[in-house]
Amino acid sequence: MTSVKERFIRYVQIETKSDRNVETCPSSPGQFVFARKLVEELKQIGLQDVSLDENCYVMATLPSNVDKQVPVLGLIAHMDTSPDMSGENVNPQIISNYDGGNIVLNKELGVVLDVEFFPEVKKYAGQELITTDGTTLLGADDKAGLAEIVTAMEYLISHPEIKHGKIRLGFTPDEEIGRGADLFDVAKFGADYAYTIDGGEVGELEYETFNAASALVKIKGKNVHPGVAKNKMINSILVGMEFNAMLPINERPEFTAGVEGFCHVYTIEGTVEETKMEYIIRDHNRSTFEHRKDLFKKAGEFLNAQYGEGTVTIHMKDQYYNMREKIEPVFHIVELVSEAMKSLGIVPIMVPVRGGTDGSRLSFMGLPCPNIFTGGLFGHGKYECVPTRSLEKSVEVILKVCQMVAEK
Repeated sequence: MTSVKERFIRYVQIETKSDRNVETCPSSPGQFVFARKLVEELKQIGLQDVSLDENCYVMATLPSNVDKQVPVLGLIAHMDTSPDMSGENVNPQIISNYDGGNIVLNKELGVVLDVEFFPEVKKYAGQELITTDGTTLLGADDKAGLAEIVTAMEYLISHPEIKHGKIRLGFTPDEEIGRGADLFDVAKFGADYAYTIDGGEVGELEYETFNAASALVKIKGKNVHPGVAKNKMINSILVGMEFNAMLPINERPEFTAGVEGFCHVYTIEGTVEETKMEYIIRDHNRSTFEHRKDLFKKAGEFLNAQYGEGTVTIHMKDQYYNMREKIEPVFHIVELVSEAMKSLGIVPIMVPVRGGTDGSRLSFMGLPCPNIFTGGLFGHGKYECVPTRSLEKSVEVILKVCQMVAEK
């Protein structure tokens, strides 16, 4: 059998960064390269009904080995990595016995994982850590989840004495750009419920996410020679700065936590003539989520009154909603995982997701889908890392859940 660590390190070295600026699915060719490798691996370890469709969705089946009817369980992870940082030429480093202090990721570049800013890592003192080399992200989000699922399935196949029902695997593209569930065939998948294995430290069990929207703000200016610009020029960059200043400063992601929502500008491109600003809007509460979107509309209306109709145009799109309302009616699927964790000596940590998962959309598509930890820390950047023992604990939880579904 392949260890989850070996499998994870192999997976992260395949470049699969998704691309917000590409409309095709998948948005990057590396995802298909990885998907084809996964298909061959799934067949090799003995899974059945292994498929890869034209949109890069991988599905597979582990048949039931019990003689009674039990729910069909789904396990889901995504193949892409975040476009926020390079995922090319990932070079994982192994810290064999972490001493609890700062970790020098790249001495030449002066990249240090400083425990003052990342104090959570100190709790893993004495354990083995897998880190980046300070030049790329690691890809634990979500190749840790992929490695954990495949390792658990290989273990079940090798240990037929462990009883389980039918298990369906689903590996998705483009989750990091909010499209992971767009073309997911829930009927074909055929699970009664599922779990995403996607992010978070040991014990995290999540069934509540943000309500989410994207906003593209376009601003038209008037470019006039600055020497004769008085009462004529409209500098679209400055109008964009006015727009952003009209949003609550204390409700930016860097000033919020828990269930506090935010508006976050993540790209700005501008000249005097034209500026584009891209935002994400997030809130766990549906009514305040709608209020945040209304702030955007009112800011645009105000600036158009100041500078002329059509100066500011806003294109908003809802991305996903808080899956809590779909999970609560079937809350036993959360309690089952909580019970599985406790039986393994893991304290369940039920926290609202300050982000989204494929499970958000899938829950509203008729597939209830809470999220289980992978063990990954500090995702989407060069400080990303994962303790090896956390990878192993996630595998143990997956195995226990599969077993308990058959026993219930």
